Amino acid sequence: MKVDWLIVGAGFTGSVLAERIASQRGQKVLIVEQRDHIAGNAYDYYDEQGVLVHQYGPHIFHTNMKPVWDYLAQFTEWRSYYHHVLGIIDGKTVPVPFNLNSLYALFPTYYADKIAQQLVEKYGFNVKVPILKIRESASSGDLKFLADYIYENVFHNYTLKQWNLKPEELAASVTARVPIYISRDDRYFQDAYQGLPQAGYTALFQKLLNHPNIKLLLNTTYQEVIEEIQYQKMIFTGPIDQFFEDQGYIFPWSAELPYRSLYFKFFHTEQEYKQPVGTINYPNEYHYTRTTEYKHLTGQRVYGSTYIEEYPQAYKRGENIPYYPIPKEEYRTLYKKYQVEAEKLKDRVLFAGRLADYQYYNMDQAVARALNLFDQL
Repeated sequence: MKVDWLIVGAGFTGSVLAERIASQRGQKVLIVEQRDHIAGNAYDYYDEQGVLVHQYGPHIFHTNMKPVWDYLAQFTEWRSYYHHVLGIIDGKTVPVPFNLNSLYALFPTYYADKIAQQLVEKYGFNVKVPILKIRESASSGDLKFLADYIYENVFHNYTLKQWNLKPEELAASVTARVPIYISRDDRYFQDAYQGLPQAGYTALFQKLLNHPNIKLLLNTTYQEVIEEIQYQKMIFTGPIDQFFEDQGYIFPWSAELPYRSLYFKFFHTEQEYKQPVGTINYPNEYHYTRTTEYKHLTGQRVYGSTYIEEYPQAYKRGENIPYYPIPKEEYRTLYKKYQVEAEKLKDRVLFAGRLADYQYYNMDQAVARALNLFDQL
């Protein structure tokens, strides 16, 4: 087979690049995907009870980038949706991220009033302040108590479960994702555009890849076909270290880039709804970090309901899926060594995506990364 581009991976990054190259440049693209489906970790399907579920955990699309939202709107109608998350803290159900409503759910009204006033006076209203920042700056008093309380009861144990690391061991970009939100806004995201594809993510990807210049091979690794394919350039969206290992490169270092993985347990109930909101977090209890009930997300009307328990776990190559690059500076330093080698191949191979860039991307960021890379072509 002869094509202009060989793209490894049919997730957001690979699929958006395939669509742009095929439709805007009129060039032929072959996508090779080792899994048995398109859409990467956004893949969804109807289970045996007819409930639309996300196989790899909840995916809520949210962005402040209008061009990204509008680009995907070519391939889907959007269902407007605001995600709400509750956390179980000291046996009480409170909104997370921790906000002013959480104060009043946990503490007596007079004390919640007092702390809320101090937060607004010190930091302002409708702002997000990282918990570690408050913890470092408040040496005593009510804000010190609050920061320590949230750190111990919301942040610390959840981080240990999610990353198998203490919060202080992670990059500042991660700790900034867990703020105190000085607001009464209970939404999990505050982006201007929020929702889910009306017919699901898989249907979105089917339309995205529905172009005569795009061919797709599922259940196939690129190594299986690379000798049979004539191509001008490759875009690789998998783990960058695995690429160089597959190619037989020998480097003076011998460390794999580490990732975290996830395991999901699916349950079905005859109840119309199992929980009051889409997701409930369990920072301290149980081995799972959260439960998600999909009908809240999709708005589907069907008998019964399906929900999942989400268990973080170590990534073991060949046994499970690498979900998250681990955000530690030492691992970014290791990645940069691979990045130097990747630069030497740029005339033949381009690397992009969460695993290839060793960078945590939300879905909108993955789309933006693909669109920006296409503009650079």
